[in-house]
Amino acid sequence: MRSIVPSAAVLRQKFTLVSSLRAQGFNVAAAGGKPQPGEIYLVADGEPVAAPARTVILGEDGRYVTPSRDGAPARVGYDSSDAAVGNAFVRALVAEAEAPTAADPESLALYALAERVAQADITVLINGPTGTGKEVLARTIHLASERRDKPFVAINCAALPEAMLEAMLFGHQKGAFTGASSGGEGFFRAAHGGTLLLDEIAEMPIQLQAKLLRALQEREVVPIGASVPIPVDVRVIACANRDLQDEVAAGRFRADLYYRLSVFPLTTKPLADRPQDIPALAATLVLRHAGNRKTVPWLDPSAIALLMDHAWPGNVRELENVIQRALLFAGGDTIAAQHILFDRPSAPTNPTPVPVIAFPVAQGEAPAQPATLGNIVQMHEFQAIRDTLAACGGSRIETARRLGISERTLRYRLAKAREQGEDITGAHARVMSA
Repeated sequence: MRSIVPSAAVLRQKFTLVSSLRAQGFNVAAAGGKPQPGEIYLVADGEPVAAPARTVILGEDGRYVTPSRDGAPARVGYDSSDAAVGNAFVRALVAEAEAPTAADPESLALYALAERVAQADITVLINGPTGTGKEVLARTIHLASERRDKPFVAINCAALPEAMLEAMLFGHQKGAFTGASSGGEGFFRAAHGGTLLLDEIAEMPIQLQAKLLRALQEREVVPIGASVPIPVDVRVIACANRDLQDEVAAGRFRADLYYRLSVFPLTTKPLADRPQDIPALAATLVLRHAGNRKTVPWLDPSAIALLMDHAWPGNVRELENVIQRALLFAGGDTIAAQHILFDRPSAPTNPTPVPVIAFPVAQGEAPAQPATLGNIVQMHEFQAIRDTLAACGGSRIETARRLGISERTLRYRLAKAREQGEDITGAHARVMSA
């Protein structure tokens, strides 16, 4: 994890930020010491800047975030009422690209344990629901281990054809089967010296599990068509979104392989069970998907409250979808509650009737239909374009830039709106002439 060097003013004004970064594994160095490569400097607005490209300037007036571009320092402004989001934006700016995002005590404890596990060269089994960051955790273990400079190879056992899985894992010789015009080293040998991640291990065919068990025990593989085993030096991390003990009981997974993989088991929790991660992840995703926007939208408290109240059945993947939509709908410098649209609403305690969009219905027309994600997204999209076009004085070039889309995409959206009776450009022209 990187080192940060806060100035004395930052320590006074943003003490909770520094404490939060220290809790997340950042090394906090004292100001005035000998500069070290890769150190990130945190200074208050108005203080001198020695290394602009590695500096974040912190202000207390207004709410804004500006990433470092062209060697200029990054800037973040917020007061104590926005500390959760502001601290999250600062953390996203100072962290390395592959550093995990965590702020909830449950997550911080899990990553602290993972760093300790990384020091012991043992097999790890990570269990947890889909989209909860199992691969991120596996990569964290790899980067914290002595194997960090060697390959990290990830393979999804459910995504490969069963007939090819053995050859892709263990390799094959030329002519070993029809179509094998050349030899292949396989993922085990490709990861030699490093880490091999076997994702969705529960989907591996049971007849192949015996060969995997032997590779783990003997630390050698026998490519298809070969008779001599080849030694491999690989750390294996397996991931599963189903309980492997249940799979063993059902006869779908070998008990001996389960115990060989589960030397040190770790578990990732659903996003809803670690709510303090939500603002941190949301801020990280806003920065990741804001692209080259001049202004990175700030997450308003109303948006954060809505995100925190959601059940997140799709976990972090669903959150990423929601943030990307919000960036499209928010034409200005703030993401508010009205810009948040979920894949599906959380199930209420007392179910209410499905909402109906109140489109005007002429005599003889079909009645209004229940709201769907598609037409809700489209309505929000048209409104976002309309508002941004008005804010930009009708300039399509500036509108496309603020929305983070190309002019061609904007023209397509405007044409689609006209086809459905939404004359967005005409409405703007009428407002301007009034």
